[in-house]
Amino acid sequence: MQLNTIYCENNLVTMARMPDNFVDLTVTSPPYNMRTRIRNGKYTTREKSDHFSKKYKHFDDAMPIEEFYEFHSKVINELLRVSQIVCYNFQIVTGSKEAFFKIIGDFNKHIKDIIIWDKGHGQPAMHERVLNSAYEMVLILEDDKKCGRVIQNATFKRGEMSNVLRLGRGKKISEIHGSIFPEELPLQLIQSFSNEGDLIYDPFMGSGTTALAAIKSKRNWIGSEISQEYVELANKRLDPYLRQTSLF
Repeated sequence: MQLNTIYCENNLVTMARMPDNFVDLTVTSPPYNMRTRIRNGKYTTREKSDHFSKKYKHFDDAMPIEEFYEFHSKVINELLRVSQIVCYNFQIVTGSKEAFFKIIGDFNKHIKDIIIWDKGHGQPAMHERVLNSAYEMVLILEDDKKCGRVIQNATFKRGEMSNVLRLGRGKKISEIHGSIFPEELPLQLIQSFSNEGDLIYDPFMGSGTTALAAIKSKRNWIGSEISQEYVELANKRLDPYLRQTSLF
Protein backbone atom coordinates (compact mmCIF):
# COMPACT_ATOMS: atom_id res chain seq x y z
CA MET A 1 0.00 0.00 0.00
CA GLN A 2 1.12 3.54 -0.67
CA LEU A 3 1.96 5.47 2.48
CA ASN A 4 0.97 9.07 3.20
CA THR A 5 -2.18 8.66 1.11
CA ILE A 6 -5.90 8.99 1.72
CA TYR A 7 -7.89 6.20 0.07
CA CYS A 8 -11.36 7.31 -1.02
CA GLU A 9 -13.25 4.15 -0.05
CA ASN A 10 -14.92 2.29 2.80
CA ASN A 11 -12.34 1.65 5.51
CA LEU A 12 -13.19 -2.07 5.58
CA VAL A 13 -12.04 -2.23 1.95
CA THR A 14 -8.78 -0.48 2.84
CA MET A 15 -8.10 -2.74 5.82
CA ALA A 16 -8.84 -5.88 3.80
CA ARG A 17 -5.63 -5.14 1.85
CA MET A 18 -3.55 -4.73 5.01
CA PRO A 19 -1.62 -7.66 6.50
CA ASP A 20 -1.78 -8.32 10.23
CA ASN A 21 -0.08 -5.66 12.40
CA PHE A 22 0.57 -3.47 9.35
CA VAL A 23 -0.19 -0.27 11.30
CA ASP A 24 1.61 0.86 14.45
CA LEU A 25 -1.22 3.05 15.75
CA THR A 26 -4.79 3.92 14.79
CA VAL A 27 -6.21 7.29 15.85
CA THR A 28 -9.74 8.05 14.72
CA SER A 29 -13.02 9.77 15.48
CA PRO A 30 -15.93 8.21 13.55
CA PRO A 31 -19.29 9.90 12.87
CA TYR A 32 -21.46 9.96 15.98
CA ASN A 33 -24.84 9.01 14.45
CA MET A 34 -26.09 12.41 15.50
CA ARG A 35 -29.31 12.40 13.46
CA THR A 36 -30.93 9.40 15.10
CA ARG A 37 -33.62 10.65 17.48
CA ILE A 38 -36.18 9.39 19.99
CA ARG A 39 -39.89 9.95 19.36
CA ASN A 40 -42.54 8.49 21.66
CA GLY A 41 -39.87 6.43 23.39
CA LYS A 42 -38.60 4.78 20.19
CA TYR A 43 -35.71 5.44 17.84
CA THR A 44 -36.46 7.44 14.73
CA THR A 45 -34.77 9.97 12.42
CA ARG A 46 -35.49 13.58 11.67
CA GLU A 47 -38.05 14.51 9.07
CA LYS A 48 -37.00 13.67 5.51
CA SER A 49 -36.80 17.35 4.60
CA ASP A 50 -34.04 17.78 7.18
CA HIS A 51 -32.38 14.39 7.13
CA PHE A 52 -28.88 15.38 6.06
CA SER A 53 -26.41 16.14 8.81
CA LYS A 54 -24.94 19.62 9.10
CA LYS A 55 -21.55 17.99 9.60
CA TYR A 56 -21.74 15.37 6.82
CA LYS A 57 -23.01 16.44 3.44
CA HIS A 58 -23.08 13.06 1.73
CA PHE A 59 -24.81 10.83 4.27
CA ASP A 60 -27.49 11.35 6.89
CA ASP A 61 -25.54 10.14 9.97
CA ALA A 62 -28.69 8.37 11.15
CA MET A 63 -28.04 4.63 11.01
CA PRO A 64 -30.41 2.28 12.86
CA ILE A 65 -28.87 1.41 16.23
CA GLU A 66 -28.25 -2.25 15.44
CA GLU A 67 -26.69 -1.38 12.06
CA PHE A 68 -24.49 1.25 13.74
CA TYR A 69 -23.40 -1.31 16.35
CA GLU A 70 -22.63 -4.03 13.77
CA PHE A 71 -20.63 -1.67 11.55
CA HIS A 72 -18.43 -0.32 14.33
CA SER A 73 -17.92 -3.81 15.73
CA LYS A 74 -16.60 -4.91 12.34
CA VAL A 75 -14.34 -1.86 12.10
CA ILE A 76 -12.87 -2.36 15.58
CA ASN A 77 -12.31 -6.07 14.96
CA GLU A 78 -10.40 -5.27 11.78
CA LEU A 79 -8.45 -2.51 13.48
CA LEU A 80 -7.34 -4.93 16.19
CA ARG A 81 -6.05 -7.19 13.41
CA VAL A 82 -4.15 -4.59 11.41
CA SER A 83 -3.08 -2.16 14.14
CA GLN A 84 -0.92 -2.76 17.21
CA ILE A 85 -2.86 -0.19 19.23
CA VAL A 86 -6.18 1.55 18.58
CA CYS A 87 -7.43 4.93 19.89
CA TYR A 88 -11.16 5.14 19.08
CA ASN A 89 -12.78 8.47 19.97
CA PHE A 90 -16.55 8.73 20.38
CA GLN A 91 -19.25 10.73 22.14
CA ILE A 92 -22.33 9.36 23.86
CA VAL A 93 -25.33 10.77 21.99
CA THR A 94 -28.82 9.37 21.42
CA GLY A 95 -27.75 7.61 18.23
CA SER A 96 -24.67 5.96 19.73
CA LYS A 97 -25.41 5.29 23.41
CA GLU A 98 -26.72 1.73 23.25
CA ALA A 99 -24.27 0.70 20.53
CA PHE A 100 -21.11 1.94 22.25
CA PHE A 101 -22.08 0.68 25.69
CA LYS A 102 -22.57 -2.71 24.09
CA ILE A 103 -19.23 -2.40 22.25
CA ILE A 104 -17.46 -1.59 25.52
CA GLY A 105 -18.84 -4.84 26.91
CA ASP A 106 -17.93 -6.86 23.82
CA PHE A 107 -14.36 -5.61 23.70
CA ASN A 108 -13.72 -5.43 27.44
CA LYS A 109 -10.67 -7.73 27.22
CA HIS A 110 -9.08 -5.51 24.57
CA ILE A 111 -9.82 -2.16 26.23
CA LYS A 112 -6.79 -1.20 28.32
CA ASP A 113 -8.23 2.11 29.48
CA ILE A 114 -10.57 4.91 28.49
CA ILE A 115 -9.27 8.45 28.08
CA ILE A 116 -11.75 11.22 28.88
CA TRP A 117 -11.46 14.21 26.56
CA ASP A 118 -12.66 17.09 28.76
CA LYS A 119 -13.82 19.83 26.39
CA GLY A 120 -14.15 22.42 29.16
CA HIS A 121 -17.87 23.08 28.94
CA GLY A 122 -20.98 21.32 27.74
CA GLN A 123 -23.07 22.58 24.87
CA PRO A 124 -26.73 23.05 25.87
CA ALA A 125 -28.68 19.80 25.58
CA MET A 126 -31.23 19.60 22.77
CA HIS A 127 -34.02 18.38 25.09
CA GLU A 128 -35.27 18.82 28.61
CA ARG A 129 -33.88 16.46 31.30
CA VAL A 130 -30.78 15.69 29.23
CA LEU A 131 -27.29 16.40 30.57
CA ASN A 132 -25.08 18.89 28.75
CA SER A 133 -22.23 16.93 27.18
CA ALA A 134 -18.79 18.29 28.12
CA TYR A 135 -16.65 15.24 27.39
CA GLU A 136 -15.90 12.51 24.87
CA MET A 137 -14.20 9.14 25.30
CA VAL A 138 -11.21 7.53 23.63
CA LEU A 139 -11.09 3.75 23.89
CA ILE A 140 -7.51 2.46 24.08
CA LEU A 141 -7.48 -1.09 22.67
CA GLU A 142 -4.80 -3.72 22.08
CA ASP A 143 -5.02 -7.35 20.99
CA ASP A 144 -2.15 -8.55 23.18
CA LYS A 145 -4.02 -11.41 24.93
CA LYS A 146 -2.91 -10.00 28.31
CA CYS A 147 -5.10 -8.96 31.23
CA GLY A 148 -4.76 -5.68 33.08
CA ARG A 149 -4.26 -2.04 32.19
CA VAL A 150 -0.67 -2.17 30.91
CA ILE A 151 -0.56 -0.78 27.36
CA GLN A 152 2.18 -2.81 25.71
CA ASN A 153 2.78 -0.36 22.84
CA ALA A 154 2.75 2.83 24.91
CA THR A 155 5.83 5.04 24.58
CA PHE A 156 5.25 7.39 27.52
CA LYS A 157 7.10 6.93 30.79
CA ARG A 158 5.55 6.21 34.19
CA GLY A 159 3.50 9.15 35.42
CA GLU A 160 3.63 11.13 32.16
CA MET A 161 0.20 10.37 30.66
CA SER A 162 -3.18 11.02 32.26
CA ASN A 163 -6.46 9.37 31.30
CA VAL A 164 -8.10 12.81 31.31
CA LEU A 165 -7.09 15.26 28.55
CA ARG A 166 -8.37 18.80 29.04
CA LEU A 167 -8.55 20.25 25.55
CA GLY A 168 -10.88 22.69 23.86
CA ARG A 169 -13.15 21.85 20.97
CA GLY A 170 -11.89 21.67 17.40
CA LYS A 171 -12.23 24.74 15.22
CA LYS A 172 -14.29 24.87 12.05
CA ILE A 173 -12.01 24.86 8.99
CA SER A 174 -14.50 24.57 6.14
CA GLU A 175 -18.18 25.01 5.32
CA ILE A 176 -18.34 21.41 4.08
CA HIS A 177 -16.92 19.90 7.29
CA GLY A 178 -18.11 21.93 10.21
CA SER A 179 -16.77 19.99 13.20
CA ILE A 180 -13.37 18.39 13.75
CA PHE A 181 -11.51 17.25 16.82
CA PRO A 182 -8.70 19.57 17.98
CA GLU A 183 -5.25 18.90 16.55
CA GLU A 184 -3.89 18.59 20.11
CA LEU A 185 -5.89 15.38 20.66
CA PRO A 186 -4.29 13.24 17.91
CA LEU A 187 -0.94 14.91 18.62
CA GLN A 188 -0.96 13.74 22.24
CA LEU A 189 -2.16 10.25 21.30
CA ILE A 190 0.40 9.85 18.51
CA GLN A 191 3.26 11.05 20.68
CA SER A 192 2.20 8.83 23.60
CA PHE A 193 1.57 5.60 21.69
CA SER A 194 4.04 5.58 18.78
CA ASN A 195 7.59 6.48 17.74
CA GLU A 196 9.02 8.64 14.97
CA GLY A 197 8.81 6.82 11.64
CA ASP A 198 5.85 4.67 12.72
CA LEU A 199 2.73 4.27 10.58
CA ILE A 200 -0.49 5.96 11.77
CA TYR A 201 -3.91 5.05 10.35
CA ASP A 202 -7.22 6.91 10.47
CA PRO A 203 -10.15 4.91 9.03
CA PHE A 204 -12.42 7.99 9.19
CA MET A 205 -9.97 10.59 7.94
CA GLY A 206 -12.46 13.43 7.35
CA SER A 207 -10.59 16.73 7.00
CA GLY A 208 -7.16 15.20 7.68
CA THR A 209 -6.46 16.21 11.29
CA THR A 210 -4.87 12.87 12.20
CA ALA A 211 -2.62 12.99 9.13
CA LEU A 212 -1.60 16.55 9.98
CA ALA A 213 -0.68 15.50 13.52
CA ALA A 214 1.28 12.54 12.13
CA ILE A 215 3.25 14.79 9.77
CA LYS A 216 4.09 17.20 12.57
CA SER A 217 5.20 14.25 14.72
CA LYS A 218 7.41 12.79 11.96
CA ARG A 219 5.25 9.71 11.41
CA ASN A 220 3.97 8.10 8.22
CA TRP A 221 0.22 7.84 7.79
CA ILE A 222 -2.63 6.31 5.80
CA GLY A 223 -6.28 7.32 5.77
CA SER A 224 -9.63 6.06 4.54
CA GLU A 225 -12.49 8.42 3.72
CA ILE A 226 -15.67 7.66 1.75
CA SER A 227 -16.32 11.27 0.71
CA GLN A 228 -14.32 12.48 -2.29
CA GLU A 229 -15.09 16.06 -1.25
CA TYR A 230 -13.49 15.48 2.16
CA VAL A 231 -10.50 13.78 0.56
CA GLU A 232 -9.94 16.86 -1.59
CA LEU A 233 -10.34 19.11 1.45
CA ALA A 234 -7.85 17.07 3.47
CA ASN A 235 -5.30 16.91 0.66
CA LYS A 236 -5.52 20.67 0.20
CA ARG A 237 -5.04 21.17 3.93
CA LEU A 238 -2.05 18.80 4.07
CA ASP A 239 -0.30 19.96 0.89
CA PRO A 240 1.72 22.86 2.43
CA TYR A 241 3.05 20.57 5.18
CA LEU A 242 3.91 17.79 2.72
CA ARG A 243 5.78 20.22 0.47
CA GLN A 244 7.64 21.61 3.48
CA THR A 245 8.55 18.08 4.58
CA SER A 246 9.87 17.28 1.11
CA LEU A 247 11.85 20.52 1.03
CA PHE A 248 13.69 19.84 4.27
